[in-house]
Amino acid sequence: MAYIINDECVNCGACVPGCPVNAISEGEDKMVIDESLCIDCGACADVCPVDAPNPQ
Repeated sequence: MAYIINDECVNCGACVPGCPVNAISEGEDKMVIDESLCIDCGACADVCPVDAPNPQ
């Protein structure tokens, strides 16, 4: 099951370098996780300052 980024995201980009499969990119108003690439590792959640990434 992939992670998703909720509306708490402040688009800071802290999660991007933490993703081992490069599944995170910048969306219009928040970061976006490509569910087809996400391996459900939680690395993005570990570095997010606002706890925006969450498992689906």
